[in-house]
Amino acid sequence: MNATSATPAERDRAAPGSARILVWDVPVRVFHWLIVLCFAGAYLTAERESWRLVHVTLGYTMAGLVVFRLLWGVMGTRHARFSNFVRGPGAVMDYVRSALGGRTQHYAGHNPAGAIAIVALLALALAVTASGWATYQDTGGEWLEEFHEAAANIMLGVVGFHIAGVLLGSWLHRDNLIGAMITGRKTGRPEDGVRRAWRSVGILMLVAVFGFWWTQWNSAPTGGDNGPAAVSGKAARQVQDDD
Repeated sequence: MNATSATPAERDRAAPGSARILVWDVPVRVFHWLIVLCFAGAYLTAERESWRLVHVTLGYTMAGLVVFRLLWGVMGTRHARFSNFVRGPGAVMDYVRSALGGRTQHYAGHNPAGAIAIVALLALALAVTASGWATYQDTGGEWLEEFHEAAANIMLGVVGFHIAGVLLGSWLHRDNLIGAMITGRKTGRPEDGVRRAWRSVGILMLVAVFGFWWTQWNSAPTGGDNGPAAVSGKAARQVQDDD
């Protein structure tokens, strides 16, 4: 390879001492795939009343996951912290220009452009879950329900851009970024890796989520032969008034 024409990412891979390093700890990976599951499941069940319990449960789970990610973004490992990857507009523009010029800058964690998608998705997830909770409690009226749907659709669009960015980044850096979010490992310098995977925290996350799901199912009002069924606060009050 001609060193004068190699991209920074290619030089990083070719440099002596480069290896497969641990970048994403277990809590980050568990959060990522659980949030994927929750958003996809909640979005697909939004219009079906018979799946209301699933929709609400996944929405509440997503809210809890976002709260955890905000805390882990301050307390977590190196590449999980917001201070490590959230940068100003100048850094974002430099990264975009380098990508367009074929000289893509390499980052062990999230690149500056990807960081925008991460922050946007977290903010939208909070907006979706908060408006969904208020709608479920019948406290906001029809406009809030419309806001909830609009925020979910915008979030879906940002997810699409995020996936496109991941695929593009995988091609530019010749590194499987989707696989990295499964294994936690990317190609890089050993000094850029994290020392601990924090598997115990990831296991606790799964226990908490599955425990919450079990509680939701077993504490929900029964819907006759169809099993547990979720009802809004307004509907529950109407049933009590009828009695």
